[in-house]
Amino acid sequence: MGETAKWQMVAWAVAAAMLVFAGARLLGERGSGPDPPPVRLGRSAAGGGAGGARPGGVKADGGLYVHVAGAVRRPGLLRVPDGARVAAAIARAGGAVRGADLTAVNLAQPLEDGQQVIVPRQGSAGAPTAPGGAAGAPAGASGSALPSLATATVDQLEQLDGIGPALAARIVEYRESHGGFRSVEELREVEGIGEKRFAALRDAVRP
Repeated sequence: MGETAKWQMVAWAVAAAMLVFAGARLLGERGSGPDPPPVRLGRSAAGGGAGGARPGGVKADGGLYVHVAGAVRRPGLLRVPDGARVAAAIARAGGAVRGADLTAVNLAQPLEDGQQVIVPRQGSAGAPTAPGGAAGAPAGASGSALPSLATATVDQLEQLDGIGPALAARIVEYRESHGGFRSVEELREVEGIGEKRFAALRDAVRP
């Protein structure tokens, strides 16, 4: 091999090495650019925007808490929008069950926070719901009729002979969890009411 050809091969090798070095440097510069800015969640995405839930489960859009009991499918404490009426509370409780007497309830009455709505069964005394209280007082309040197990409050049950605050509360709790009393005899199912106490209550109340 001649001297000229030998130097040409050396030059080509040097040029190839330089090209490889330049390409590697160019790729390194492209791959080492600045990191993208961090993504920040807005208030709405993080749940803190308008209408979102606040700490403690209280929503920003207000609302009313009412207690629906009696002849409904899902009795209990419910939340309804401001300005809602009794019909909306009953619907939120799953609607009335078979045998409910909706004619005894004022479905068009506006609701108030803390109100109790009791839907009685057919054949029991009832009255339109009263703001801030139960769905009407038992007919026994006038002294001309017996108190109704479908509508009597804890305070009213305490007026009966042999009924204290704890037992009155258990009677109301049983009524709410079982959709009312189908008969006076069902009082036997309430904890704390034995045969002697039931005999004293049998003629003092009605379903």
